[in-house]
Amino acid sequence: MRIGDLIMCTAITVQSMDGENFLGRTLDFSYDVQPGLYVIPKNYKWCSSATMKKYVDCYSFLCIGQKKEDTFSLLDGVNERGFAAAALYFEGYADYDLRAKDKKAIGCLDFLHYILGRCGSIADLKELLKNICIISQQDPITQTVHPLHWIATDRSGRSVVIEQTKAGLKMINNAIGVMTNNPDFCWHMTNLRNYSNLSVEQQPKAYWNDVTVAPLSTGSGSTPLPGGFTSPDRFVRTSFIKTHIQPSKSQAETIMTVFQILSCVSIPKGVVITAKGTFDYTKYTALMDTKTCEYYFKTHENDHIAKVSLWDYYSSRKLPIFLGSLIRLPIFFEQF
Repeated sequence: MRIGDLIMCTAITVQSMDGENFLGRTLDFSYDVQPGLYVIPKNYKWCSSATMKKYVDCYSFLCIGQKKEDTFSLLDGVNERGFAAAALYFEGYADYDLRAKDKKAIGCLDFLHYILGRCGSIADLKELLKNICIISQQDPITQTVHPLHWIATDRSGRSVVIEQTKAGLKMINNAIGVMTNNPDFCWHMTNLRNYSNLSVEQQPKAYWNDVTVAPLSTGSGSTPLPGGFTSPDRFVRTSFIKTHIQPSKSQAETIMTVFQILSCVSIPKGVVITAKGTFDYTKYTALMDTKTCEYYFKTHENDHIAKVSLWDYYSSRKLPIFLGSLIRLPIFFEQF
């Protein structure tokens, strides 16, 4: 399986007017996986397939992922302290050859589990990253070592990107609250300068000698906005839309706003075909509320938004709770 045939994703953080913070993401697959919802309990003991070391989670968390051979392939999650994070593909830039004797080695597949189980805030994450390095680890589901980078946020609304490249492991402040895939995050931020002429305002008429050139319709200020599904296109499109929307007053408004933003980069099945002839499309869109520790999600098969709360399953159980597959039959409401 070719690395580049697997995953494209987009992630954003959005805050409501009262300061409630949300992390949303799309997950785009060209490989047939079956992600499900899990609750990982506080004090859960697990063993890494990368290092064979045992760990204990300090916090309980709700997550989306898949389990095989006692290894969780986690994609995103939110813990009881309101710390949320997601993994995205980082092909051509992730570097796992940075083992250091004075650093604790953490498998790339384990990293998301590791931080969700230990970090209550971005400040906790910053301290944790000082003492670790990320190493390669094969995903038992795809039989592939995934090149990854991560977005994380907490209840304060602060957002960061974690990338390990040849330059080392870095936590980068994410002031715009958007993340896609390769190139690296700093490149994407520099690339935004190519679109400084984007506007939500109408473009004025232009006069070319004696010819008046007027915009054909409203929205002319967004004409330069890229419309493709490449990682740079999705980063620019999401950043422009997210930073120009009207602020949401309530939790419900913010939830719908996040889904509306991510629908602008959602990939319908069939419009992106990989080099192997497979379809890369949006498998699911999810949103995590860092205040309430709730998940909201919809899938390719079912556009109805479902909701799950960590607190409905918070218990003293020692083993993970599988809440079920994300794949659900479509729901059609009767006319009223």
